[in-house]
Amino acid sequence: MPDMKPQASRNPPGQVRDAILQTLLLTSKPLSVKEIEGRVQKIAGPTPQSSIRSYLRLNTPAVFVREERGVYRLRTRHPEHLSGIQRELVSDEQWREPYLFGRSTLVHADCFDWLEGREDNSIHAVVTDPPYGLHEYTPEQQRKLRSGKGGVWRIPPSFDGHKRSPLPRFTTLTQEQLEQLGSFFFVWAKLLLPKLVPGAHVVVASNPLVSYIVSTALADSGLERRGEIVRLTMTMRGGDRPKAAHEEFSEISVMPRSMWEPWIVYRKPVEGRVQDNLRKWKTGGFRRPLAEKPFGDVIASSPTRKSEKSLAPHPSLKPQAFMRQVVYASLPLGEGVVLDPFAGAGSTLAAAEVAGYASIGVEKDTGFFTMARESIPRLTAYKVNGSAKACISSYPEVS
Repeated sequence: MPDMKPQASRNPPGQVRDAILQTLLLTSKPLSVKEIEGRVQKIAGPTPQSSIRSYLRLNTPAVFVREERGVYRLRTRHPEHLSGIQRELVSDEQWREPYLFGRSTLVHADCFDWLEGREDNSIHAVVTDPPYGLHEYTPEQQRKLRSGKGGVWRIPPSFDGHKRSPLPRFTTLTQEQLEQLGSFFFVWAKLLLPKLVPGAHVVVASNPLVSYIVSTALADSGLERRGEIVRLTMTMRGGDRPKAAHEEFSEISVMPRSMWEPWIVYRKPVEGRVQDNLRKWKTGGFRRPLAEKPFGDVIASSPTRKSEKSLAPHPSLKPQAFMRQVVYASLPLGEGVVLDPFAGAGSTLAAAEVAGYASIGVEKDTGFFTMARESIPRLTAYKVNGSAKACISSYPEVS
């Protein structure tokens, strides 16, 4: 009698290999074969266990190290077969106990590993400003940033006695790095998806130059696109004359001067109607700032003020006046858990504290984790227009 057991579909050539490499690159610990199989299945779909085990076995010890029976890691942080940006994604980290403040929990961990261990259907919203350039947050580039030498970071000159914050140069990313960016967000969203309750929104800060890549990756993971939030704010990107030819082309701007920042909005599909989902999961829509005023997708926002940056000196700190509006809206009934898997200085957690929401932040970088422990209480107490909660009930005007 023929074997009637369903067979896994055949994977395209190289897909299993790439999924295994992505899995082991985006982790900070050795993984068991079972863990590798689970993550590969999420990335590549149904995959025969024999294909995964065979690749591991045939490429050990050349590519992988078997730490113990059935537990593997990459042989080296700088394997020759990996691209430059892939090598930089692997780093050793120091682990610490979670930091608790009010209803917020800050975890020092790799978000990919943390998500793997998180209970399914336990996150009600995600609001995050991720390292969407990736390259600028590698250990090498962080050292350059902190030493003031720049590297991929743009260190603006002082102007009128004021020192400008550094900004990542997204125009310097190579095609290879852009492809890796898409891979990074696809794997992240695949791991995130089962942890979200149906109807949970995922709001991701981006940049006009790379938002299409991040958006495509989130859509491919199974999340549904729900538009964008436009943060109206002047940035330093664009507007420059041609380099080394300023006088010759004095009336030319190489790129439009950026006056907005896209925040991509996605959602895990709801169960049934939105009203059914709201009753069961408390999610599916956005909370209105006022009963008579819907949550809008254009928010006027000043650049982060110097007084706020002094409380949390993160290079990509977003102002509480903006963050509190988005975080407040992310839980339509004010119930559930808000996650920031790339917590940085903890601005999302601080905004959640002001709104009275439970929140979790995950931060891998030791320096930023340490910063966030001090910044979260300070940002929570930070007053916007004279009040810590003023911006929740009414949008602040650009000043």
